[in-house]
Amino acid sequence: MITIDELKMQMGGHKNAVDELGDALAIAASEKRVAELEHKMTMPGFYDDTEASQKVFAEMSSLKGKLERYTKLKGLYDDAETMLLLCEEENDPDLIPEAESAVEAVAHAVDELQMITLLSGEYDKNNAILTFHAGTGGTEAQDWADMLFRMYNRWGTAHGYKVSTLDYQDGDEAGLKSASILVEGPNAYGMLKSENGVHRLVRVSPFDSQSRRQTSFASLEVMPEMDDSIQVDIRPEDVEMQVFRSSGAGGQHINKTSSAVRLIHKPTGIVVSCQTERSQFQNRDTAMKMLASKLYQIKEQEHLDKISDIKGVQKEIAWGHQIRSYVFMPYTMVKDHRTGYESGNVQAVMDGDLDGFINAYLKAASRNELQDV
Repeated sequence: MITIDELKMQMGGHKNAVDELGDALAIAASEKRVAELEHKMTMPGFYDDTEASQKVFAEMSSLKGKLERYTKLKGLYDDAETMLLLCEEENDPDLIPEAESAVEAVAHAVDELQMITLLSGEYDKNNAILTFHAGTGGTEAQDWADMLFRMYNRWGTAHGYKVSTLDYQDGDEAGLKSASILVEGPNAYGMLKSENGVHRLVRVSPFDSQSRRQTSFASLEVMPEMDDSIQVDIRPEDVEMQVFRSSGAGGQHINKTSSAVRLIHKPTGIVVSCQTERSQFQNRDTAMKMLASKLYQIKEQEHLDKISDIKGVQKEIAWGHQIRSYVFMPYTMVKDHRTGYESGNVQAVMDGDLDGFINAYLKAASRNELQDV
């Protein structure tokens, strides 16, 4: 059984973390800003400008959410301190498990709030669009892309996000050639941006009659979904629309109608598809949002002034560019090449246990310690 002294040592570390979080979150400044916004909301004509008032409400909601989380953390810390004091005064070993639980609650709240402080990017709060592409390797690579599709669906569902399939193109014999999903919820893009890149699989192929070990690749593209406040100038003449019949796995994936839409942005060669809605109009609207998100992200990354300046550049989905390797044979290991973080529990990772990798990436990125791949 853990001792009171050991719990007190843990609490010492948590106190430092709580104080650091208070500084990082600028609690005093946030409280002052909330007061300013509340005053602004009482001014005559505030609600006349809908767009401006919505921005105020959004900022207010974000600030209050941050303050509430910090207040909750402080409350948990104070409760744990009180529990430890009671244990010492009563000198009752039976109280130690309750005190240990209280200290663990503080540790969990600290980890959660630390992660939120790392999600400070401009689009981190946005929904995320994930697009999967099978690399070279035929059926084996297409099956690997489908395994990744399943893995991120499971991660999203386990974390309370709404996950919707936007597009699903079947593989030739198994798996998928390409697919897109929308992950909706707070900080979806901030949490998933670390997953953008090429993923490598090493295993004994179930499609090889000689049971040889195979290496396969698939890419995952992660984009923030742009809301209506972001204007992306896409010229109609630059977009070619194709209509086709849905060819996905059906059921939970897509709606099998003849209303599927594929958009091709001719200047860049970017292609997006949507086949999950019931009408051609809805599919086109969703596909346009996907295209706008992709073009805006590229524009921001390359610091360009106009969408028309974008040139299509894509790394090859093959050896040498992978961000992470998933080895099933001759040993089991998943390793992120940017952070060095690894897990020996391959099955848990494939079932959506990605938090360790995501957290390691966000922490390394905040310290500029990511390795080039």
